[in-house]
Amino acid sequence: MIYRRRDFLRLGTTTVMATGMPPRGWLRAGSVQDFSERLPERVRGVRALTFDVFGTVVDWRSSIIREGRDLGARKRLNVDWGAFADRWRGGYGPAMGRVRRGELPWTKIDDLHRMILDELVPEFGLENLTEAELVEFNYVWHRLSPWPDAVLGLTRLRVRYILSTLSNGNVALLTNMAKAAGLPWDVVLSAELAQAYKPDPVVYRKAADLLGLAPEQVMMVAAHGGDLRAAAALGFRTAFIPRPLEYGPDNKRDLRPDPVFDLVADDFVDLAAQLGL
Repeated sequence: MIYRRRDFLRLGTTTVMATGMPPRGWLRAGSVQDFSERLPERVRGVRALTFDVFGTVVDWRSSIIREGRDLGARKRLNVDWGAFADRWRGGYGPAMGRVRRGELPWTKIDDLHRMILDELVPEFGLENLTEAELVEFNYVWHRLSPWPDAVLGLTRLRVRYILSTLSNGNVALLTNMAKAAGLPWDVVLSAELAQAYKPDPVVYRKAADLLGLAPEQVMMVAAHGGDLRAAAALGFRTAFIPRPLEYGPDNKRDLRPDPVFDLVADDFVDLAAQLGL
């Protein structure tokens, strides 16, 4: 196979293929393998990183605002798209709560998003949208843009670790998002596979089982403390990545790390650096 210059990324003094696979001979003595001895003892045995997605990997709020404004310009809609994005995301937790209480059967996130969207239509004056337009707009969640550090950081982390999603998003949503955003996952795992939602323990246990790993060999990476604490309670290692702009410029949620977290990093590139990559 012939590789062109654009197939490689320059990371410090190291060249890594843009596919996320390192050049032959990368993992030899004196390289990143040896760095594991300098890692904190609790994370030395980690073989896989599982990532929360909404807010941790992708910027859902800005993506919805951008697509909402485009839709509004085409349909002449006068909508506060920031408020709309917050309300759409805000309905997510209560909708999952209805499933947990047995008020609704198991429902994948695509369908919960559509249920919430339908409730917002009269509130935000979207009645003139056609069914086809509503279907397409609901799929904005499949097209969310990654944070600026996400693809580069994941590419570096994939040199050593198995990378997987571990999101409440359904498999089709996460797969389409990865394709659209260029996210270099090794595997797409979803709460859908456990027929439950995080932070239900069964979701984390199912992920470790499907990866063929013990919980302590898996590190959960997230911007949300509740997600990490639930994973840590089961033996997962944890990495906290604060995303100050997830809920907009006035966000005050999930900005302080908990002492229970094993690593705290500014972003995915910083996480890779802390792990010697």
